[in-house]
Amino acid sequence: MSIATAVNVLRIAPSSPGSAPGSMSLANHLREVRARLIRSALVLVVAFFVALPFYDQLLALVLGPYNQAQDLIGAETVSTAYVAGATGPLMLNLKLCGTAAVVVASPYWLWQAWAFVVPGLLPREKRWSRVFAAVAGPLFIAGVALGYYVLPKGLGVLIGFTPAGMENLVEFGDYFSFFSRMLLVFGLAVEIPFFLVLLNLAGVVTGAQLGRHRSIILMAAVVFAAVATPSTDPFSMLMLAIPMMVLFVLAEVITRVIDRRRRSHALAQVAPWNED
Repeated sequence: MSIATAVNVLRIAPSSPGSAPGSMSLANHLREVRARLIRSALVLVVAFFVALPFYDQLLALVLGPYNQAQDLIGAETVSTAYVAGATGPLMLNLKLCGTAAVVVASPYWLWQAWAFVVPGLLPREKRWSRVFAAVAGPLFIAGVALGYYVLPKGLGVLIGFTPAGMENLVEFGDYFSFFSRMLLVFGLAVEIPFFLVLLNLAGVVTGAQLGRHRSIILMAAVVFAAVATPSTDPFSMLMLAIPMMVLFVLAEVITRVIDRRRRSHALAQVAPWNED
């Protein structure tokens, strides 16, 4: 493949110069999807190779909650992490560095997905979607950080059920899946109240509706935390349910303020007509 061909594959702009502004043929849409996917894949590959030298640090980061859980349960219960199979160490290396690459490169591939969708949005939708892009990321990171803080307590409770005289063996693949699910659940859970605010801005729900169903929403938050939390200990459930409940109440307050301002703006527009 020549350099010119490779550059053409990565082109996002329409290939036909006669295309009308703001419009694209199906073929150009498909070329844009291909270009954005290839660009994202190349960035992921680069991020993967950049992560390889930091394998030891990544392993220490992932095993941190497990080591803290061992400190919490003390010497009464013996627990050992292990890697299964002859190819296990290699797969462990690839899995950790691959996950790190996806996380580190997420701003780029999310931006590529966002850039593909934005041209089809209305100006009002673009404005609120920028708010979503600015707030959703930090909220997700905060949820992941909360999950990382809670994880050692949950692991300590689960490992503590090991019968006396027996050793608990933790296979790293299973542990890493548990680790990922726990952080993902916490990260997504704190986004749900924010979605309620966006629905209010879009005119789908009102603050009064949220207030009428407050008790049901708060109970649903507890049920969601109990079902979604991978660990079965009450501490992890409460550490997920309580922030969700607080954020739901905050979302209700924000939506009521938005509704009040919306009504005031509507009355201000009607008032001049009444004076005439």
